[in-house]
Amino acid sequence: MIDALKSLFRGAKGPRTELPLDVCVAALLIEAARADGVYDADERAAVLRLLQDMLDLSPAEAAALHDRADAEQGSAADMVRFTRVIKMAMEEDQRVQVMQALWHVVLVDHDRDPHENALLRHLAPLLGVDDRHSVTARRRAMATLGEPEG
Repeated sequence: MIDALKSLFRGAKGPRTELPLDVCVAALLIEAARADGVYDADERAAVLRLLQDMLDLSPAEAAALHDRADAEQGSAADMVRFTRVIKMAMEEDQRVQVMQALWHVVLVDHDRDPHENALLRHLAPLLGVDDRHSVTARRRAMATLGEPEG
């Protein structure tokens, strides 16, 4: 076990590389969709639509990106790996748009689960989005889904 720890600090597995921005965005959308313990067909469809719209992808490209991001998300220790890339690569208004997409995925089932709220409260500062902009993003997502403010 000590040898395994030593190899981590020596970098025996080679240099750590950053993931592409599109994979990071997709991974966060998938994480948000799964936050309540359910990832149903409506949530998957919402993630795929958002990927197509946000990244100007074909349905096949969005599906391939989804699958790659799903694998990366499933093997990640935490979300910082993804949020760091987004925070460094995107301007503030773009990060707020990502936040709105995250809220859209969370609210697509018309149920605000406490786990989803907690995740998005956790992700906002990691993405460099302040509370005011996160609330605005949530309200915009609610409006697009026809949700009453509440």
